[in-house]
Amino acid sequence: MAGQSRIGVTGLAVMGANLARNIASRGVAVAVHNRTRAKTTEVIEQFGGAGDFTGTPSLEEFGDAPIDAGNSHFPDTVRRTAECEANGIRFMGVGVSGGEEGALLGPSIMPGGDPEAYAEVEEIFEAIAAKVDGTPCVVHVGPGGAGHYVKMVHNGIEYADMQLIVEAYDLLTHVVGLDAPAIGKIFEEWNTGDLESFLIEITGKVLAKVDEKTGGPLVDVIVDQAGQKGTGTWTAIDALGLGIPLTGITEAVFARGLSALRSERAAAAKTLAGPTPSRKVDESLVDDIRQALYASKVVAYAQGFAQMRAASVQNDWDLHLGEMATIWRGGCIIRAQFLNRIRDAYAEHPDLDNLLMVPYFTEAVADAQDAWRRVVVTATEQGVAIPAFSSSLSYYDGYRRERGPANLIQGLRDFFGAHTYQRIDEEGAFHTRWAQDGTEVRTD
Repeated sequence: MAGQSRIGVTGLAVMGANLARNIASRGVAVAVHNRTRAKTTEVIEQFGGAGDFTGTPSLEEFGDAPIDAGNSHFPDTVRRTAECEANGIRFMGVGVSGGEEGALLGPSIMPGGDPEAYAEVEEIFEAIAAKVDGTPCVVHVGPGGAGHYVKMVHNGIEYADMQLIVEAYDLLTHVVGLDAPAIGKIFEEWNTGDLESFLIEITGKVLAKVDEKTGGPLVDVIVDQAGQKGTGTWTAIDALGLGIPLTGITEAVFARGLSALRSERAAAAKTLAGPTPSRKVDESLVDDIRQALYASKVVAYAQGFAQMRAASVQNDWDLHLGEMATIWRGGCIIRAQFLNRIRDAYAEHPDLDNLLMVPYFTEAVADAQDAWRRVVVTATEQGVAIPAFSSSLSYYDGYRRERGPANLIQGLRDFFGAHTYQRIDEEGAFHTRWAQDGTEVRTD
C-alpha cells in the first residue's frame, strides 16, 4: 500500500500520470491515486511494467507531507502552508513546468515550502528533473508560497514570449507577405542564433504542419482565439500590487482577452477604418523583426525578474534569481539559450535591479534598437497591432530617461486632491493652494 512507497501521486491525468511514470522509472516506489478508481487501475495496467506502482483507494493512506504540484495561486499556498503547519503537517507548493513531455522525460521543478520536507524528496526531484550540463533543473526556491510564485512569473513570461512570437508572425504574414511554410523556415533559422529556445523551435514546427483535410498549413485553419488559465492574469495583478511596470506580460494577457472578442472583431473589421499603407515593405524587414523580437524578449525577462526580486523583498523569501535562471534552462516551456546569460548576470551582480543594466543586455538592446523602432513605426503605418513590441519599446524608453513627465501628474494630483509633491531643489513635501491664493506651503 501507500506506506510501502516513498512518494505518492494523486490526480492521474496526463501530467500526474507522466510524473508518476517518471518517478517510477528512477527505481522509486510510487503510490498512485485518482478520484475515480478506474483511472488508477488503467494507469497501473498500462504502465505498471515500467516501475513499482501501488494503487491506493483513498488519500488517507498517503503520507504527512502533501505536495501541491499544480498551478495554484501562491496566496492559496501561503494559506495552506500556515493551516498545515498549525496542525503539524509539512506542506510544499511546487511549480512544475514542461508540459506532458517534460513531466515524463524531465521537467523544471520549483519547490517551495518546508525545507525539511524538501530534504526528504530532494533526491527524487533531482532524479526526475531535466538536466543541463549535468545540473538538475530543480532547487528549493524558498518558504511558503515562493515555489508557486516563481512558477506564476515563469508562466507570465511565457505569455509575453508567445505574444512576441505571434506579433512577429503577424508582421511577417501581413506586412512582409510571407506564407506559413516560409515563416516556419525563418523561425527554424532564428532558432540557431540568439533566439534559440523551445518556443521558437516549436513555432517553426507548428507553422510547417500541413492540415490533412485542406492540404494547406494547419495554422491557417485554427481559430484565432487564444485560451488562458489565469496564471498570466495573476502575474499582472501581482505586479500592479508591487508597483512593478510589467508591460510586456500584461499586454500579452490583454491581447488574449481581445482575441476572445471574435464576433465583435468580425463586426469591427467591416466598420472601423484603418490606415492606407504609405510605402511598400519588402523582405528587408525580416531581420528587423528578428532584432525587435530579441530586444522585446530581453525586456520581458527583465520585467519578470524585477517582479520576482520585489516579491522576494516583500515576502522575505530570499530568492536567488540566478538559480531561477539556472533551473529554467531545461525542461520548462521558456527554456532558452540566453538564460545562461541571465544566470551569469546574477552570479556577478546578485543585487541587480534590472537585467537591462548588465553590459551584455545593454549592448544587445542598443544594437537592436534602430531595427526595433523601424518595426514599431512600420507596424503602426500598416495598421498591424503589436502591443508587446510597442509596450516593450516604450518601457525601454521610459526606463532610460532620467526625468520623465510624471511631474505634471503630481502637479495635477496636488491641484484636485491636495496630494502634495516634492521639489527637485529642496527637501520636504509641498502643496500649492491652487484654489486660494496660489501660494506654496510645506506640509511635512
